[in-house]
Amino acid sequence: MRVVFMGTPDIAATCLEKIIADGFQVVGVYTQPDRPKNRGMKLAFSPVKEVALAHEIPVYQPENFKDPETVQTLADLQPDVVAVVAYGRILPQSVLDIPPKGCINIHASILPSYRGSAPYQWAVLDGLTETGVTAMYLCREMDAGDMIAVSKTPIGPEETAGELLDRLAVLGADLLSETLGKIEEGSVTATAQDHALATYAPMLDKTMCPIDWNKTAQQVHNHVRGMNPWPVATAQIGGNRFKIYSTVIVEGKPGSAPGAILGLTKTGLQIACAEGAVEIRILQAEGGKRLAAPDYFRGHPLEA
Repeated sequence: MRVVFMGTPDIAATCLEKIIADGFQVVGVYTQPDRPKNRGMKLAFSPVKEVALAHEIPVYQPENFKDPETVQTLADLQPDVVAVVAYGRILPQSVLDIPPKGCINIHASILPSYRGSAPYQWAVLDGLTETGVTAMYLCREMDAGDMIAVSKTPIGPEETAGELLDRLAVLGADLLSETLGKIEEGSVTATAQDHALATYAPMLDKTMCPIDWNKTAQQVHNHVRGMNPWPVATAQIGGNRFKIYSTVIVEGKPGSAPGAILGLTKTGLQIACAEGAVEIRILQAEGGKRLAAPDYFRGHPLEA
């Protein structure tokens, strides 16, 4: 069975590595064009391109599929199935119609919940205790295709979005391999989504970074976890702006105003929320290094 793989970031690279290792015939890989990266702004390969090149698989990097020649290039690969994981492009019907066994996708949520660009981040932001990955057929509507299978996993109470993604990548890779195996055998089945239950997970951006201390300690803690590793929660403390990487929930002090500093302990800086309090464990001042909160404030005492 001839497979064309489409993907761009680390989660997609993990899935590509898995299906190559499991012996599937990957005849071509599509990934987004090389982008400038870091301070030098040098063009960098995507993680998926790195994997494809290491295995000497042809790589294609069109900006989109608007050009008929680009669509024909894919058709010329004669894929039986196209597997898509976090490609970052919506595929037109002209592409969906090419593989006789369909285009399948691994999505990092339990559909129909959290369709969209940031499903695992919003699962953490919303305080979910369980999420998963869904294998589905692609259709013209975003993340609305028929579901083939779901693999579920709990979300740890201290787990960040980045840590969760690392686990979902492995879960998704296994599910992709299993799904391709069923398609090859002709034993795959699919079930329509209940579109009335659909929810959406829009892309995160830096306007979401500031912590709202008028929320509960649990909500603040979820915010910090869900924004890690990007775009990272922020807070103004003692007149300075910090990135906040890690918190734990602690007991508050009655009568404390939201945002009030409750004290510096051996493990962190405690700040009151609308209900309860959080202790900031790891932070980073503007222009500084990421540090444990006690280490930073020993060198930069807070005014009483």
